[in-house]
Amino acid sequence: METVAVSRVVVVEDSEAIRASVCAALTAQGLEVVGLPDGTELEAVLAGPRIDVIILDLMLPGRDGLELLEVVRRVSTAAVLIVTARDSTADRVTGLMQGADDYLVKPFAMSELLARIQAILRRTRPDAGAIVVGDLEISADGSTVRRGQCVIDLTQTERQVLDYLAAHRDQVVSKLQILTGVWGYDGFDPNVVEVHVSTLRRKLEADDRPRLLHTVRGRGYRLSGTS
Repeated sequence: METVAVSRVVVVEDSEAIRASVCAALTAQGLEVVGLPDGTELEAVLAGPRIDVIILDLMLPGRDGLELLEVVRRVSTAAVLIVTARDSTADRVTGLMQGADDYLVKPFAMSELLARIQAILRRTRPDAGAIVVGDLEISADGSTVRRGQCVIDLTQTERQVLDYLAAHRDQVVSKLQILTGVWGYDGFDPNVVEVHVSTLRRKLEADDRPRLLHTVRGRGYRLSGTS
């Protein structure tokens, strides 16, 4: 059964009251939400499962919002909504020029914030048919494979092997099944499967990411977000 990716939002806001109310409102909309009081843990969060939108205050302790915006743009494709008391035209232009997708001035109506988030998500959310295995996301049109925020570059054959494993995710499939499913017949040396699975695994599990492609001794392979 396919799992539709749930949109994830990070709220970076030092006011505990504002952060709590925004997180509660977003959660009530069915979104997954992470609240942060400053930018200390932002990069670690961005290294995990895909983030769709970041709500970013500018006046933060430590690194300010504009500095964090530069970090976000280096490592993530997440949309950024700046929410701040800075209301000058110059501040708005600076934020948008540095990569923010939208700008909302405090104080704000929660209904307006939610409307802006939904508008951003309509433009940026994954295809409804995206397949999700752990933090691996395979777009429905086959154009993109992501692990968290990282786009994974696969060869055509690696992608075909991944597609086959994803179609049978959480199931053990044999080398012969993969040969037949990907190459169309079983005349190839099964070692070909081992080679492609090995290179696919290296790409999917680079940088010590948790294992997704499991070897089941004597039986074959299993693509699963659980061990």
